[in-house]
Amino acid sequence: MKYKNLLNGEWKESEKEITIYSPINDEKLGTVPAMTREEVDYAMETAKIALDKWKSMAVVERANYLYKAAEILERDKEIIGEILAKEVSKGIKAAIGEVTRTADLIRYSAEEGMRTVGEIVEGGSFEAASKNKIALVRKEPMGLVLAIAPFNYPVNLSASKIAPALIGGNVVIFKPPTQGSISGLLLVKAFYEAGIPESVINTVTGKGSEIGDYLIGHPLVDFINFTGSTPVGKRIGELAGMRPIMLELGGKDGAIVLDDADLEKAAKDIVSGAFSYSGQRCTAIKRVLVMENAADRLAELITEEVKKLKVGDPFDNADITPLIDNRAADFIEGLVIDAEEKGAKQLTEYKRERNLLWPVLFDHVTLDMRIAWEEPFGPVLPLIRIKSMEEAIEICNGSEYGLQTSVFTKDIVKAFDIAGKLEVGTVQINNKTQRGPDNFPFLGIKGSGVGVQGIKYSIQSMTKVKSIVIDL
Repeated sequence: MKYKNLLNGEWKESEKEITIYSPINDEKLGTVPAMTREEVDYAMETAKIALDKWKSMAVVERANYLYKAAEILERDKEIIGEILAKEVSKGIKAAIGEVTRTADLIRYSAEEGMRTVGEIVEGGSFEAASKNKIALVRKEPMGLVLAIAPFNYPVNLSASKIAPALIGGNVVIFKPPTQGSISGLLLVKAFYEAGIPESVINTVTGKGSEIGDYLIGHPLVDFINFTGSTPVGKRIGELAGMRPIMLELGGKDGAIVLDDADLEKAAKDIVSGAFSYSGQRCTAIKRVLVMENAADRLAELITEEVKKLKVGDPFDNADITPLIDNRAADFIEGLVIDAEEKGAKQLTEYKRERNLLWPVLFDHVTLDMRIAWEEPFGPVLPLIRIKSMEEAIEICNGSEYGLQTSVFTKDIVKAFDIAGKLEVGTVQINNKTQRGPDNFPFLGIKGSGVGVQGIKYSIQSMTKVKSIVIDL
């Protein structure tokens, strides 16, 4: 099928196209436009024209479009879920679940937007001389939001940018991932069918290497909301200049397991956290730091859980499915070879068929190994043995990333003590690292991101304050 971009209220083709193949079996799924810079300019210009009318609309009117789009997504969840599963090699049940979760996210965004209000500030509460001053503090949209989404959640992470931006009164230029473009366009089709005014959302497809820098540096962009790799995030920071940005980047999320932890529960949570969607998540557990006197037992329990994982076709609801491409598999293979050469103990057999990797678990991983520090974005997990809680904290904080960490212990006081010392955006106590629920704050520090997401926090990030002061 030939897919088109939504531009100024119409679905339009481009002279050049990009063919999208399934990473499962190389099935041709369709084509999407490869837009030119002139087409990008048109998308930006028409969006700017639409801004005044959209931001002047009552919030409840904007919310109605979001409610309708959510209903359409829910109606078409199986159709969109099937395409999503094929396009990014995600288990069919999880793919359909992503669409349902996205409908809920859009509804909640509409509701939260109606709770986002300004305030009155009285000057007399600060000094007597200002008792006759009143500030009317209003929330206004940033303007034109450039939303750039990743392949791994092409519907949910796209909507997490689009819906809060729209309810806040912004217009959106949406750049879906190249692998994931079809899923992203189907999401926007729901807004189109809901009747959203022309150019309030415009879509831009094309190779990031060809139009990425041009989009980010475009003078009409007022705010950039990006999810992807840390190197690209750093590049966006350089190109953005004085414009505000929100970045959701990579992670090296650790699981700290103390000797008093419930090891059976920890093992189940760690395997679920590490290997769900083949580990292709920024919030995947990517290393386990376990106290030496609990390490043998935990390694045994994790190995048992890993061996239960089903490897294969997303439409068989396998736990481990083909990675997004061969380049991703090649990178992980490099980490595996490095760990083996430096003496790590392999607890499960490493096996590869093209871009399908069987889950691999390493014990006795040392800090000179690449796998101890680099983000694999795939089904591989290292166990690092530690002698103290302080050592675990030092290793975690030594990472260039700062997204999440899990802490497993029955001592809640100790858990809070560790949480206070970790340099991450979120600490999960006795659970796996994870993104949701979507209304919770979600953030990374250091190389893991800039700004705070989560529906309410995303709306706040994509609106600005205007103060109007009156002397009575």
